[in-house]
Amino acid sequence: MAKQREVGSVPGWVRWLLPALLVAQIAFRLAEPAPAAVAAQLGPPPALDSLRLAALGEPIGLAVALSLRLQAFDTQPGVSIPFRELDYQNIERWLDRIVMLDPHSAYPFLLASQLYSQVPDEAKQRIILDFVFRKFREDPVRRWRWLAHASIIAKHRLGDLQLALIYARAIATDANDPMVPSWARQMHIFLLEDLGEHEAAKILLGGLLASGTVNDANEARFLMERLEALEPDEISTESSRP
Repeated sequence: MAKQREVGSVPGWVRWLLPALLVAQIAFRLAEPAPAAVAAQLGPPPALDSLRLAALGEPIGLAVALSLRLQAFDTQPGVSIPFRELDYQNIERWLDRIVMLDPHSAYPFLLASQLYSQVPDEAKQRIILDFVFRKFREDPVRRWRWLAHASIIAKHRLGDLQLALIYARAIATDANDPMVPSWARQMHIFLLEDLGEHEAAKILLGGLLASGTVNDANEARFLMERLEALEPDEISTESSRP
């Protein structure tokens, strides 16, 4: 059997070259810049028919999975995306698809009103509020609370009392059901007060009290106090005229 080559017979320059190459490789790796995390953009959702096919007869389960994926999209490996940098047109499309998969779910409306509407960008806030309004019209009795929240956002965050009034009036007319609390159906009256439409507010308050639909004594007393509070305003307005 051939003898193994002794280490001492290996040329010296080879023995020095191998460690040198190893050190050079390590130094090269350390000198390389760390890979930058790149945020993936939120694209449009798949077509509804494709989603229903992928659901395999479980659209509610898929709707939940899509909701969680959308909620977590701002946090990706190595990077966090501010909500204001997300494409709100595509967010609205994803929310719409989720509602179509599970019309009874409140989760997409919770995401819309409590998460995406908080971004400090008026145009993007309006996209979300419009989504809530359109979907409210499809099922007013079930979705009134989200439109009531949209009305509050329109008033206090956007400073748009007219838009808040549009939403509040829609609740009063389209969600006119005993299961919808009276405060939600009366929001438009108090928004009229805020807009200075005192006469219109008085007529609505008086009609509401006269209709006999207010059965709670405390609520009736509160509405009567609001009605009486409008009287001095009218008197002072009349007395200030020449």
